[in-house]
Amino acid sequence: MPVIPLAGARRDRLGKGGARKSRAAGQIPAVLYGHGETPIPVAIGTRDFEVALHRHEGGNPIVSLALEGGEYTALIRAVQYDPVTHHILHLDFQHISLTETVEVKVALLFTGLAVGVKDGGGILEHIMREVEVRCLPTAIPSGIDIDVSHLNIGDSVHVRDLVVPNVTVLTEADVTIATVVPPTVMEEKPAEEVAAAAEVPELSVERGKKEEEGEEGKEGKPAREAKEGKEAKPAREAKGKEAKESK
Repeated sequence: MPVIPLAGARRDRLGKGGARKSRAAGQIPAVLYGHGETPIPVAIGTRDFEVALHRHEGGNPIVSLALEGGEYTALIRAVQYDPVTHHILHLDFQHISLTETVEVKVALLFTGLAVGVKDGGGILEHIMREVEVRCLPTAIPSGIDIDVSHLNIGDSVHVRDLVVPNVTVLTEADVTIATVVPPTVMEEKPAEEVAAAAEVPELSVERGKKEEEGEEGKEGKPAREAKEGKEAKPAREAKGKEAKESK
């Protein structure tokens, strides 16, 4: 992996105020740390950073950071972006030595069309997108290619299947990277079952109506008898009174 030249400047002001001042001046606030040294706050020109890394492929870029007082070989460990504008907000540089190994995460690049997908209608599931490795800085791969064209339905690729020269893979060997699963088939119910299920609610509604009518009939008879009895009593009393007066 090539080392990218990059120029920067030390920052005098620290904290959020200093970071805002750097961004207002068209710079990216950053910090340089590592090798047991005191962290150094720095600022990188936004345009300079974009031009320097424009042609870089993959992750884990290594830069030769020129500051007042010397140059530092550094690995870009973290890039913080604004969630709305996607502008770079902050950079983390780790001071490294090209003769000492480092541990980084490397992206997995899947190539080919699995035979289980092509001929069997299966689905290729990506379980992992990156693995952790240890190697010299100059041996960091931009990505690890994985050919999945030989995978049939039920087949998988594991970390132990990776072959990367000059690199030690630190992720556990038995971890699954990708697998081909059979297609999902929706089971359809027979037409007879669907028709029977549709008729059940109608029968229930009719039965419910009949039960309600029966209950109303039972409750209505005593009510009518009570009403007729109340109306008949005053009429009988009036007839009796008229009979006494006529006598």
